[in-house]
Amino acid sequence: MNDGWNATMADALQLTRDGRLMEATALLQQGLAGAGQPAPARAVPNRMLHGRRKAHPSGQSRVGGLLDRLQARLPAKLPAELPVGLPGNSPLIRPGLVGPGGSAAAAAAASAPGGEIRHLSHSDAAGSRRYDLYVPTGYTGEPVPLVVMLHGGSQDATDFAAGTRMNDLAEQHTFIVAYPEQSTAANNGRYWNWFRPNDQQRDGGEPAILAGITRQVMSDYGVDQARVYVAGFSAGGAMAAVMAATYPDVYAAAGIHSGLAPGVAHDVPSAFAAMRNGGTAGPTVDVPLIVFHGDRDNIVAPVNADRLIASRIAASPRFDRGAGLRVPATSTDGDNPGRNHRRTLYQDVDGTVVAEQWIVHGGSHAWFGGNPVGSYTDAQGPDASAEMLRFFLEHGTDHRALRMPGHATS
Repeated sequence: MNDGWNATMADALQLTRDGRLMEATALLQQGLAGAGQPAPARAVPNRMLHGRRKAHPSGQSRVGGLLDRLQARLPAKLPAELPVGLPGNSPLIRPGLVGPGGSAAAAAAASAPGGEIRHLSHSDAAGSRRYDLYVPTGYTGEPVPLVVMLHGGSQDATDFAAGTRMNDLAEQHTFIVAYPEQSTAANNGRYWNWFRPNDQQRDGGEPAILAGITRQVMSDYGVDQARVYVAGFSAGGAMAAVMAATYPDVYAAAGIHSGLAPGVAHDVPSAFAAMRNGGTAGPTVDVPLIVFHGDRDNIVAPVNADRLIASRIAASPRFDRGAGLRVPATSTDGDNPGRNHRRTLYQDVDGTVVAEQWIVHGGSHAWFGGNPVGSYTDAQGPDASAEMLRFFLEHGTDHRALRMPGHATS
């Protein structure tokens, strides 16, 4: 068996020794699925933070045996305090694996656009969190849009800013970006606790903290209150959906990348079930919604993208729920730029687009069009950040909002 298998085996064994059984299982599943395929060249070397132990040379049969044992142990070994959100790994960048200087490279990429990154914190009755704020050089104090970006599990504000390239767009189009950061005290793996009932409600838990950060930025800076948006990836995408459902008076639109609909889980077991099958219907999302998901995502199943759209449609009074959509959804296929994808628009009776779904063919659990210096990114595109921004700016109260020609042409 080749060195790639040895590396997979070593990483899985180390994760198992660390008690991270779900991540070890997902890593082995990925390795078995990709057996015999050449490993793609990566900008970030695959090296464990805690070092790599020597792998057993016996190859794939040993990997399969370890996978069977891990899966057999999972039901009895899943602790209530497991730092779960959207655990697992991306076929592109593995969680917990960075190259030498990875953090420095992410920081350099996040600050490269030239604006100011401010490291701030917010505290209120619900709790406290740190957050980074990107203020573009073109900001003069006059009201500008605000985009709140929620990172995925094992990520932090700097990593997410670098990977999504949202600061580059903020510099080009003059808007402020806030990056709340989950604390390890709240979740060891830095996952937003989207699956806990106390963190799915207004005026309590993490939604209250995140809304507090948003309002603090709106108070401290010149922000157009009609153009405040929330977006997130993976666990952050699931939490962004919760924010859209619980604070529709704060956010004008939401962008969910590889996430889940609000309220589809209420504990750890139901969270894993929802990741596989979409879960059961929960609260509706009563703001315009744009959804990105890869159809080869083996961490959060693509059915969750449909659940999100259904949640948005169910909230709109301008759809005929008895007969389905009054205005049929329109889909287009595109292959330029990036991966082939299918973009579907959902319109109300007046022809206003209230939801937009992008299914990226061959895409896995990664932010499309991202910078490979960040984790969980797929540089091939389409450009999720640019398309989300375009969608956001089409859904503020002020339709003199910034426009981004050249996007969503397919």
